Formats: sequence, C-alpha cells, structure tokens
Amino acid sequence: MAAHHGTVPTGDGREADLARLLAACARGDKSALRALYDAEAPAMLGVATRLLRRRAVAEDAVHDAFVKIWNGAAGFDPARGNARSWIYAILRHRSLDMLRAQSREELTDTPIDEEEPLPSEDPEAVVARLSDRKALRHCLEQLAPGQRRAVVLAFVHGLTHPELAGRLDVPLGTAKSWVRRGVLSLRECLG
Repeated sequence: MAAHHGTVPTGDGREADLARLLAACARGDKSALRALYDAEAPAMLGVATRLLRRRAVAEDAVHDAFVKIWNGAAGFDPARGNARSWIYAILRHRSLDMLRAQSREELTDTPIDEEEPLPSEDPEAVVARLSDRKALRHCLEQLAPGQRRAVVLAFVHGLTHPELAGRLDVPLGTAKSWVRRGVLSLRECLG
C-alpha cells in the first residue's frame, strides 16, 4: 500500500486510504500516523480554529485529536462509518470540550430553550457511523432549508450556535432549535 508512505490521494480512493491508514495505526505503524497527519492536519486545524477562534488552542486540539486517533485507531470500524467522519468527530469532540472549558461562565449566561435536550447520543456519533453519503444527502434534502443550512454550517463548517445565528440572521434560540431538530430528523431518517 503506497498510500501510507506518502499523502492520501484525493477522489474516490481517499476514504479507503484513510481507513487503511487507521488500520495501520491500530497495528502501531507510526509512518501511517505521519501520513494521516500530513493529509488531514491542515484541514483539521482550519476546523478547530473556526471553533476555538485561537490558533494556539486549535493546534492543541489537533494534537490531542491525533493522540486520541493513535490510541483509539483499533476502535475504528469501517463497517459502522467512514474514516474521515470518525477522525473529524474526534477533533470536534476535543475542540468542543476545550471550548466548554474556556467559556463555562459564558455558556451559563446563554438562554436555555424550553425544548427537550437532545437524547444522550452525540450528533457527531450519528454522522461518524454513516457509511453511505447518498443516504446522508437524501436525508439532508428532506430537511427544511433553514434546518439544512444550520446543520451543515454547524457540523461541516464548525460554526457555533451564536455564529449560526449571525450568519443565518435569526435569533440564537432559532439557530439552536434548527440544529437540534435537524439532527433529530437526520437520526430518524438514517435510523
């Protein structure tokens, strides 16, 4: 496999190569981790920077994510989802943990919606399990346009609820509601 001694190619073979790199990491192949880092770290840094708004903190999040990827690579199962989603779910979880730790006081001042909280399963875990992009696209197309934009901006582009509200020009509660309802609808559609 040439892919884990260089960069991961783009296109249709990218997902398979990422999965192979994760399998090689699970076997302790440090060159596979290096190839994975070289291929994904720049984009991961962009996502983390958007979430955390400070490059140094974002770099820490990416580093921590790669430690978790290395230590948890044996837990990746390509039958349950694609490798890229799994990698970015780890980064997103770590970034959100860091964001919560940084702004715990700010978060307590945020108004709480009257709606029920999300069930205990993380939306990222749902997305990480997906193996069929067509199914995801179909389910996204079933969402109302506002919900679809909110979900994509939140989970693909890493926007926070306040950023979503500003970008979509809606109240904060509406942005939160669109994401929550969109994720629940996607879970139902994909389940």
